[in-house]
Amino acid sequence: MQSIEIGENVPDINARAWFPEKKEIAEFNMSKQKGRWTILTFYPGDFTFVCATDLEALTERYDDFKKNGADVFAISTDTVYSHKMWSETSPRVKNSPVPLVEDHKKEISSAFGFLNSKTGSARRGLVIIDPQGRLQYYAQFNDALGKDINHIYYALMGLKYISEAKEADGHICVIPANWKIGEKALDIDVVNDIGKL
Repeated sequence: MQSIEIGENVPDINARAWFPEKKEIAEFNMSKQKGRWTILTFYPGDFTFVCATDLEALTERYDDFKKNGADVFAISTDTVYSHKMWSETSPRVKNSPVPLVEDHKKEISSAFGFLNSKTGSARRGLVIIDPQGRLQYYAQFNDALGKDINHIYYALMGLKYISEAKEADGHICVIPANWKIGEKALDIDVVNDIGKL
């Protein structure tokens, strides 16, 4: 069950992570992410099958996320040493620049509502956090279902569009279903547009 509501501040996370680009173990601090969009992708475990495809797909979009002001971090309940070994040996994961955050105490997975109480592992899921540190997107998946990274990228871009929109008095900016990057959002007059869509 989700513990943090959309629009609420996320807790300050402090945990060790394996940073494959630097080939080092270092601290991950959520407080240092202020001013940037943050994507936390949760997965059940290292050395598993769907999880490796998620990281491979995130790697293909990694530069797109970065150039649009978003940092991506992957989290499981494995230790940072397991993350390092997986990153160095998996054919799908070894080319990924995505930092792998340890949650062996299960505090992060619990805080975000992703902890599987039966297995003790994180469930497959993802959150998008805005530059002010507020939760803006939450999704949890069947563990056997890989993530649609293109959808996640469009969700990020839609959330950025909304956050950067200049709304006139009495108007709200909303993203319609099946919106694509480059398309206009809906500029809704909250009084005069009721019942017109």
